[in-house]
Amino acid sequence: MMSTPLGERVREARLAKGLTLEALAEKVESSKSYIWQIENKDVARPSAEKLQQIAKALDTTVEYLLAVEAVTQQDAADTAFFRKYQRMKPRSKERLREMLKILDDDEDD
Repeated sequence: MMSTPLGERVREARLAKGLTLEALAEKVESSKSYIWQIENKDVARPSAEKLQQIAKALDTTVEYLLAVEAVTQQDAADTAFFRKYQRMKPRSKERLREMLKILDDDEDD
């Protein structure tokens, strides 16, 4: 039995969030054994929809979970943040930019 990069990333993200196999399975409406298979077997191939649910439950991206090259969790968080930003209404984007400017000014002190 050998895990895949996908399985290793799912396990790593799950543990970082303090989730058990059962808790993650509940969040993605799957069985505990299915999540275990994803984490531990080379043959597990979840659907795109299931990968999206897992990524959302783990506060990461599908791209991070499937990445072939080394990708950090921080890179995935930045990508997820940017996607959320892109879906925001113009006024919300402007307010967020104002907040970032304030935070950036604080760091200059």
